[in-house]
Amino acid sequence: MEFFGIPFFDDDVYKMMLRLGINMFYLTAIIRLSYYHFSKKTEYLFTFYLVGVMVFFLCFTLKKYELDLGLALGLFAIFGILRYRTEPLKVREMTYLFVVLGVSVMNALSNKKMSFIEIITANTFIFVVIFYLDRYWSLQRITPKEKIAPKDFGTQDIIYNSLENIKPKQNNLLREELENSLGVEILKLDIGEVDFEKQTVKIKIRYKK
Repeated sequence: MEFFGIPFFDDDVYKMMLRLGINMFYLTAIIRLSYYHFSKKTEYLFTFYLVGVMVFFLCFTLKKYELDLGLALGLFAIFGILRYRTEPLKVREMTYLFVVLGVSVMNALSNKKMSFIEIITANTFIFVVIFYLDRYWSLQRITPKEKIAPKDFGTQDIIYNSLENIKPKQNNLLREELENSLGVEILKLDIGEVDFEKQTVKIKIRYKK
């Protein structure tokens, strides 16, 4: 059955649903089990998921035009010049965005020459490499004598209403004050954006649970 020359149903819908299921499964593994697990940041989850879904459907929809390789390269070029002007992305977030793009393109554009076992193996390998590398670097961000399992520490962004103790020589005083105020053992703290007008500074702390 067709409407205006467009088929109402195509067997490719089953292929699309299966590939979509694989793509969403591995996107969730990469975004939730790796990125969010180690960073505890939620602001980019929406972006990663939506970019992954849109790239998948865009690639799968245009796949029938036999532009597989050129389309893939074109998409990478488009997103390569894409800039989020509200907030510059850090290298880590840009890396995850690139991984999300790559996985979605691979899952949508793989043809009959690539079996589902090969697709699943490739996705699994990517996830395992990302998970263990991110786990390793998360541990490295803590000083060696303070290394603990990732499940035993947390991260939090706070606004500190003073600029006096953010000087390097006042680091111990700042750490002690925050530990007394928050009631946690701080393993590491990073000074972020400083607002001289409001006399506030954003500090990211890593603490022991």
